[in-house]
Formats: sequence, C-alpha cells, structure tokens
Amino acid sequence: MADPLYVERDGHRTWLKWHRGRRKASDPVFTGKRIVEAMRLGASVEVDLVVHADHGMAVLHDLTLERETTGTGAIAEARAADLRQLHLRNEAGAPIADNVLLLEDLCALLARQQPHADALLQLDFKQDAAALDPQTIANFAASIGGLAPHMIVSCGDALAVEQLATATPGLRRGYDPCYGASLERLQASGDFARFTADALAIAPEADLIYLHYEIVLEADRSGFDIIAAFQAAGHRVDAWTIRAVTPITVSQVNRLLALKVDQITTDDPEGLAMALTA
Repeated sequence: MADPLYVERDGHRTWLKWHRGRRKASDPVFTGKRIVEAMRLGASVEVDLVVHADHGMAVLHDLTLERETTGTGAIAEARAADLRQLHLRNEAGAPIADNVLLLEDLCALLARQQPHADALLQLDFKQDAAALDPQTIANFAASIGGLAPHMIVSCGDALAVEQLATATPGLRRGYDPCYGASLERLQASGDFARFTADALAIAPEADLIYLHYEIVLEADRSGFDIIAAFQAAGHRVDAWTIRAVTPITVSQVNRLLALKVDQITTDDPEGLAMALTA
C-alpha cells in the first residue's frame, strides 16, 4: 500500500492532506478514529469548525446540521450537549455510529496519545471574525492548550485567524485568499501577481497559503508561477481540493508536483498516493 502521507519528487516533499479527516474516498468525514490515526502517523489532516450556541466550536463544515448530521437547524442555535448526541452521516446520507465532535472533544482524544512530530491538524474556521466573541475565542484557546504546536488555524478572513492565533500561543496561522470578492476579481482579471501581492499584504504571518488548485494551474498556463511567488516570500502553499482520483486529476497533480507545491488537499490521499507511485 502506498504511503498516504506525502510524495517525494525531484528532492521536494509534498504532503497529501487528509481533507475533512479522510484517509480514503470511502471514509465518512470528521470521525475521531481517522483524525487520531492521522495524527499518530504524522499526517497533515484538516477539519472544519463552526461556532455553536455555547460559545464553542463543532467539527462540521456546514452552518446547518441537516446534511452532515442527524440533527436539524442552525449550528449557531444548537447547544453543546445536544450536538454531542447527534450522529454523523456518510456520503450517501445514512447515519453512522460516530457522534458529532466538538473541538474540545477532539482535542481530548488527541491528548491521550502524543501526536507524531510531523503531524499537523488544520483547523479551518468556516465563518469570519463577526462570528467570534471573547468567550468563544477563550474557549477555543483552552480547548487546544498544549496541542497548539501540532495545529494551524486557517480561514478566508485574516482577522479571524489573527484573533484565534493570538489567543493560542504556539498555534500556526494559515490564510485562504480564494474566497469572496478576491477570487471573483482574480477570475475576471487574470492578474495573478496582484492577487499574490494582496494576499501577502493581508496575511504576512501566514505559514501556509491555501490556493484552489485550478487557480494554481491557470496561473501556470498564463506563465506565472504562483507557488514560487508565495514561497519566495517565505510561505508554504497548499493546493485544494483533489476530490477524486482520475487520469485527469492525476495529470493535474503531477503538474502541481512539478511546480513544487508543499501540500495537496485531497479526499482520497491513499488512492492518490497509489496512483502517483503506480
């Protein structure tokens, strides 16, 4: 079986990030056992966070409960105790045995066994700074505690990243400029140099910059190496998200590897690793 952690090509290591805690395409998302496994092995893994009614965060992607869980309604109106009683759904929509995790529940699981030195858990906050208040920020920091060196907080809102990271010593910062008006402007203008400069100005302390892989490849076709531009400024680059392993996506990933991307987000790291080493 191919190693689902990283690929080494021409002297450069590119991590294969387990998107939403999935090792392979058939995995349900956000299960504690897969996330713990990833951290034990030393993988790069990502989970999403949404604020709930008790000023904490649920490990979910959507702002409502219906698609991902057995619950209904807005997560912002759901209490922590009620969220913990809900079950996750698989990709077909069927409930599974695993319960919804809150951030503090996930951190408690991870604290039982020291993560591998190479492990990195991306906490991708799916809202913006307007959803944060002092109590939510304090609870976030308290949940993470000593696990901060193994984590990075990311968002499309640099202010939210700054608030959460400042409250949590040792937590790395990530920034995704591929949302909202900035992405629309880029698609309209094709001005990749300006897009890069704007992102660097907005998030100068970001360790990782998260870029839609199609943006990276479009920049490459236009003659602009956007990965090299961010790396020259001291930032690593993640290209997201390779959802399925097909001849087309494998070809695209091979180009990303040639451009020396630092990380690739994928829903099937195991399948992608096998395809790249076949």
